[in-house]
Amino acid sequence: MSNFKFELNSQGVRDLLKSNEMAEICNGYASKALGSLGSGYSSSMYYGKNRVNVEVYAETFQAKRDNLKNNSILKAVHG
Repeated sequence: MSNFKFELNSQGVRDLLKSNEMAEICNGYASKALGSLGSGYSSSMYYGKNRVNVEVYAETFQAKRDNLKNNSILKAVHG
């Protein structure tokens, strides 16, 4: 057996989670979810303290009601 030692570069992970590439990946997931949700939904992206964050949310009353009844956003993001 070999002695394998793995050391995580914490600064590198932080840089990766805040990178433009990660923002593009997150926006891609949000765009895919918005494509299956239809009208009345939107997304926003912001850089948090530790990582890039993307939020998908219902804007209109109809979309909010649909999301409450059917849990549409969660199904679109995970589906």
